[in-house]
Amino acid sequence: MARRREQVLDAGIQVLGSAGARGLTYQAVDAAAGVPSGTTSNCFRNRTALIDGIVDHLQALEHRDWETFATAADPADAGELADAVAQFLRYATGPERARTAARFALYLESCARPELRPALARGREAVVGWGAEWLRRIGSPAPRRHCAILCDYMDGVAFRQLAFPEQDFDPGPGLREFLGGLLG
Repeated sequence: MARRREQVLDAGIQVLGSAGARGLTYQAVDAAAGVPSGTTSNCFRNRTALIDGIVDHLQALEHRDWETFATAADPADAGELADAVAQFLRYATGPERARTAARFALYLESCARPELRPALARGREAVVGWGAEWLRRIGSPAPRRHCAILCDYMDGVAFRQLAFPEQDFDPGPGLREFLGGLLG
């Protein structure tokens, strides 16, 4: 059952990333997952539960991916952190484009449906918690605040790349300059 649930959540992310929040239906997720009709509704009794599950799954996937990128960087070197973040942004707007688009679709949906905000806020707080530790190690005097600002910057860069894709996308120079200004 756990594997089937993960399969449904992965499909839910793909549906959100390609069809937006309005396209997120049980039928669309079942079709994307290649599972029998009714599987998604058996795993998630209502849309709120499905969205909460997707938010938690997105958080887990992004944490896993960030750890992969961050372990390659020296935790005390701002330049290496900038390079790791740049690599993560290229990944998030390239191979994991649908996942990033799904997260933004949820953000936009929360404008009209405020009940989504608690789950999204939990995800954001988790990300700020992970990143704050890295910023603390490179000398930030206010790691949580600086991480929140960095996350906002990263969201803006990712959103722009999704909306207006650049062939040779390289967020590295901007990130180094941004982190230098933030921490300088």
